[in-house]
Amino acid sequence: MSFLTVYVTHPSKPEAAIMTGALLNMRLIACANTFPIDSTFWYEGFLTKSEEFVTIYKTLPEKYDALEAHILANHKYEIPCIMKLATVEANASYEAWIRSELAIAPKA
Repeated sequence: MSFLTVYVTHPSKPEAAIMTGALLNMRLIACANTFPIDSTFWYEGFLTKSEEFVTIYKTLPEKYDALEAHILANHKYEIPCIMKLATVEANASYEAWIRSELAIAPKA
């Protein structure tokens, strides 16, 4: 068995929480980890430093397209960072838990 981890940056902790809540309710992710980061990057010709929040989402490969579409449609950034990391493996019981959570129908 295997699953995906998806790395997404957010402008604030509340924005990360809103996105995470929606993805959980839609059963597009089984779990999320959110933590603060300092980012430095070029944007529109300027070197920019920003405090952001990263969320690592755990999902199944077959859920990725819907997850990405939801993030693109609802993210506050004009160009959100959505990185699908290589398929990962974990202990069997954790992977089984991810699969069981994502098999449940989404909440209305």
